[in-house]
Amino acid sequence: MTVLVRDLRPDDPADVEAVVRVRRAALPFMIATAEGIRFDLAGANPAQRYRVLVAETADGEVIGTAQAGIAYESPEPGRSFVNPYVDPARRGLGAGGALVRTAEAYLAAEGATDVYAWVLDEPVNRAFAERRGYRRSRSAHFLRLDLAARALPPVPELPAGVELRPASAFAADPRPLFAADAEATADEPSDVGAELTDYEDWLRHTWNDPTLDRELTMVALVDGEVAAFSAARTDGATRYGSAMTGTVRAHRGRGLAKLAKAASLHRARAAGYTEAFTGNDSGNDPMLAINRWFGYEICATETRCTKKLGE
Repeated sequence: MTVLVRDLRPDDPADVEAVVRVRRAALPFMIATAEGIRFDLAGANPAQRYRVLVAETADGEVIGTAQAGIAYESPEPGRSFVNPYVDPARRGLGAGGALVRTAEAYLAAEGATDVYAWVLDEPVNRAFAERRGYRRSRSAHFLRLDLAARALPPVPELPAGVELRPASAFAADPRPLFAADAEATADEPSDVGAELTDYEDWLRHTWNDPTLDRELTMVALVDGEVAAFSAARTDGATRYGSAMTGTVRAHRGRGLAKLAKAASLHRARAAGYTEAFTGNDSGNDPMLAINRWFGYEICATETRCTKKLGE
């Protein structure tokens, strides 16, 4: 069967909804909304050279999609990413291979030398990556928590000098959250490091992300200063996802990230969300321990794969 690869048509609601459908089918552990997909494309930093590709059959059925771009926040030049998704019911038609070939050619033309991709840690996905010259590196887990059926541990008692606020309390000046996010991101385990140095760029693609729920995103302050946070993304219906949970270096080891996340999860359940998802690097033992305490269970594992372009 002939598979065609093209760019997403963001002004076509049916095209965007088809991408949402494929992403949810291929990776149901992540938040995917039409509004979020349009936002990511429209608000991407020009340096990212971001594209959303679509794979469709000759009769116009969308069966796959991919995100591709330059890892412009990495301190090491030449790094890039491609994340392909294929509808599990339509595998074997060549959509995944066509998407990866198109993305690699594009990234190489944009000056990329290394490309990174995440694949589910399953035999068919590992074989797909290996056939295309990708080498496996680190792994990460997706975790799920049934908010409707499982009892949550209570929010820990606030230590002296600590208070909790939603991110919405920082609407007039979110710069303290940017500083905390930048410090936590710099220390996050990853093959492709990131340095958040551009506040305006952070405002565009993080603070203004329509899937970021500022009422459910909780911040722990110590003597009025941001010490920890747990960012929440939602689909606006039933699904809640942890976008990032972190603590600034000066306050680590005090349980403040757990405190912020506990408050966020309780708020999410009270707001009617029934499923919570999160992801952790498999070597991030402190965060995995926190999530086990909440009752999260591993539901899937993915592997980061890398390839030198031109090999």
